Amino acid sequence: MSVLAIDAGTTGVTALIINPDGTVASRGYAEFRQYYPEPGWVEHLPEGIWQATLAACGQALGPAGAAAVSCVGVTNQRETAVIWDRATLAAPRRAIVWQDRRTAGLCARLREAGHEERVRALTGLRLDPYFTATKLTWLAENDPAVWSGVLDGSLAAGTVDSYLIARLTGGRRHVTDASNASRTLLFDIEAGQWSAELCDLFGVPPHALPEVVPSSGITGHTDPAAFGGLSLPIAGIAGDQQAALFGQACFTPGDIKCTYGTGSFVLSATGGTIVRSAAGLLSTVAWMDSAGTLAYALEGSVFVTGAAVQWLRDGLGLLDNAAQSEALARTVPDSGGVVFVPALTGLGAPDWDPDARGAVFGLTRGTTRAHLVRATLDAIAFEVRDVADLMAAEAWPAGSVLRVDGGASANDLLMQLQADQLQVAVERPVVAETTALGAAFLAGLGTGVWSTPAELAATWKLDRRFVPGARDDRAYARWRQAVERTKGWAR
Repeated sequence: MSVLAIDAGTTGVTALIINPDGTVASRGYAEFRQYYPEPGWVEHLPEGIWQATLAACGQALGPAGAAAVSCVGVTNQRETAVIWDRATLAAPRRAIVWQDRRTAGLCARLREAGHEERVRALTGLRLDPYFTATKLTWLAENDPAVWSGVLDGSLAAGTVDSYLIARLTGGRRHVTDASNASRTLLFDIEAGQWSAELCDLFGVPPHALPEVVPSSGITGHTDPAAFGGLSLPIAGIAGDQQAALFGQACFTPGDIKCTYGTGSFVLSATGGTIVRSAAGLLSTVAWMDSAGTLAYALEGSVFVTGAAVQWLRDGLGLLDNAAQSEALARTVPDSGGVVFVPALTGLGAPDWDPDARGAVFGLTRGTTRAHLVRATLDAIAFEVRDVADLMAAEAWPAGSVLRVDGGASANDLLMQLQADQLQVAVERPVVAETTALGAAFLAGLGTGVWSTPAELAATWKLDRRFVPGARDDRAYARWRQAVERTKGWAR
């Protein structure tokens, strides 16, 4: 039997039907609208995410046939804060997206009050607008009508996975898994439960939060009235980056992957050990198995990579489509001295500056759109190197390769630039949609489609291996110089 995987990303929803051999039987995709009400603010309409989910699943299920599907796995953009009515499932306001920077001042206030070290010790994270809790605190301070419903229990609070599962089950289940919970700043990653201390610090009532369940195992069933007449077990849940780690079969400590999506996220599996970074990386839950045992990962989070290419297309009109970026960049030997820092939503690891903003340096009369596109691909490779250089000292064993996935991993030039910058081999699998694949694997493992992680690992197939060539350290040094100049701009 096949598995339906729902991947609710930052700009759209992908649905895949995954065969028992790990191949893709069919797929569907639907975008949803992005809202930018103020500079640095990013919002989504929850109903838009739900309608995109229904549309994508309808496309995927059409050719495969619902009768062939045995269960559902859900993966999602992490950290985004969603509020909805427990009875009607309607959302009273737009969701605040993980990219949103409006809580930078709140984070600074908490940091100045001396809370960051304790928060980091409990959560493995840092005080940054990226994470969910400060978004909820902002709602408490700025949207009292909505927050009163959260306090009285009529409204539920959660991340996108919780919202989608509520919709899929007709409101019967309010759950999240440990990987998503670990991204909220409210979850004690060592104890494996919500922290009363953190809920008190951020002013979030525990009764509003979802039940934390294993990442693999049946947690509910789809409601036929809500989901196209289907009653299917929901048996896999994980945040998108942890799902990609699982989909890449990175089960052994030291296995490393990078997903090139809206942002880029480098994760190194650390098994049952929480690796505490001294260099700006995040300690996070990778997944919780059906027995309640937690596995962990070390993460470097880069906020804007694929979104930079999207910005070239939609914001500047330099590209007709994202795939065109490779061909255009290959028309020039290098960026012509142009350096692009895509801090369009601030800087993540290793700099962690929510007030940084994007900038382009080195423009001349000879600069063409090809140079800007090449500078963008260079920037993505440099951003990942920023993280990898730190991770090499903490959770990157000698001789490791980097497994890559996500939309931008299809760009051969970018992957070669990445191998050159990291000086390690880069391996791209046949199925690059490993985020959805990981959700399918977790669901199938929880329902008997697959029996063991080793069986899942056997389905991984190599598409192409990029061997490192010469590294341009001078260009990277210019990149770091440019990054420093973007810091604190919005302040």
